[in-house]
Amino acid sequence: MFREAGEAGNAVRTQLERNRVRAHSLGARLRASPPRAVVTCARGSSDHAATFAKYLFETRAGVLTASAAPSIASVYGARQDLRECLFIAISQSGRSPDLIATTQAAREAGALVVALVNDEESPLAALAEHCLPLCAGAEQSVAATKSYIASLAALVHVTAEWTRDGPMQQALECAPGDLERAWELDWSAALETLRPASHLYVIARGVGLGVAQEAALKCKETCGLHAESFSAAEVRHGPQALLHGNFPALLFAQDDETREGIEKLGVDLVARGVDVLAAGARVPGAVELATLESHPVIQPLLVAQSFYRLANALAIARGCDPDRPPHLRKVTETT
Repeated sequence: MFREAGEAGNAVRTQLERNRVRAHSLGARLRASPPRAVVTCARGSSDHAATFAKYLFETRAGVLTASAAPSIASVYGARQDLRECLFIAISQSGRSPDLIATTQAAREAGALVVALVNDEESPLAALAEHCLPLCAGAEQSVAATKSYIASLAALVHVTAEWTRDGPMQQALECAPGDLERAWELDWSAALETLRPASHLYVIARGVGLGVAQEAALKCKETCGLHAESFSAAEVRHGPQALLHGNFPALLFAQDDETREGIEKLGVDLVARGVDVLAAGARVPGAVELATLESHPVIQPLLVAQSFYRLANALAIARGCDPDRPPHLRKVTETT
């Protein structure tokens, strides 16, 4: 896990070069025939990338985006009208039967099918009209790391080409080097709080929420730490009642309209005696974790990269093997 996560910067560098023409072509098509909606389809870490896609497409392209429930096609066999819709399937392996069934159904329902997939020889890649390889290379650790960050980068690439957003494109070009710098950031100050913890909330908002979901999953699967992700707004609607001195909160923020609310939540939690860890947010009394400046849609990639290094160290500190979580395997084939 440590070695593979550290390769994310190089994976994104390779991906940008490999997909330059493909992303440009897809962006031109989306401008020429704007979709009435975007539907994403994914499982696990890839579904957290789909959460990132929702906020990215809705805030930057202004197009309604929703996540498909694969069981609608794979179990219920129901048919949907997806004419004039963009359907994006995201997967590391491209081999899960339910994703393949849902993507096949979307294609038959009239959607423009795009696959973001690491395995270019997979059945999922073959179904897509446009395939953008993630270029993450082999991942031997059960926990997905560089392929998740590569998925986020591919989504930013599509969005920048679709919307002709120059600043976003420029920031993406700098992302490989930024990811390598983010990997070197020291988040070890969080270990003292997280090593003995039994429960954790990971809190973010907007384009950062998908990274909070991913961090919570990694805490569960690699560290044996029960963690749940929440929006900084949603956590106030009840879940924050559980937070106390032995139940910490990890806050992620990017430099956009959501940061002020996340910082206000952090201040309130500190005042209640909650142990708060904050990355990208200025919260007096919290353990502040270093982050890098970048475009707001790139910052979540950098936070994820720094978190992966922490997760690997935390797993070892808690006596877990981050590469071989119990009861899991690399390719999960659900129906």
